[in-house]
Amino acid sequence: MESERFDRATRQILEALQADARLSTQALAERVGLSATPVWRRVKELEDSGVIRRHVALVDREKLGLSICVLANVSLVRHSEGAVEQFEQLVQTSREIIECHGITGEADYVIKVVVPDMKAYDQFLQSKVFKVPGVASVRSNVVLREVKYETALPVI
Repeated sequence: MESERFDRATRQILEALQADARLSTQALAERVGLSATPVWRRVKELEDSGVIRRHVALVDREKLGLSICVLANVSLVRHSEGAVEQFEQLVQTSREIIECHGITGEADYVIKVVVPDMKAYDQFLQSKVFKVPGVASVRSNVVLREVKYETALPVI
């Protein structure tokens, strides 16, 4: 299901579900002006095609005691055998890392790390990141304030 094939109703369904994934089929149908059965079918098709990957709850990290957010640029040693695989395995198994992107530029990756405090971040670096042999350097940027945080994608 490609975005260029999304009609008005499908776009409205996606926008509504991104704002509130708990909407019932009936409430969703009322919002988009269709009956419940076609809306249910469209949602099912969006799920089956992978456009809707999962339904989640957004949790306030600070209310969980995760007051430190760090964006860290990680550079790997290019000639180190298995460096990419080892680092990406660390990413997949570390709960502190909530996002990871392979990037262009001076670093190879940018990771988003959430921890309770700076001591926990130091512990995370020392006990996990710096233990990966292929990691050459980490440049950390501590988030001072969150200006915008959106999870909803623009539906076009």
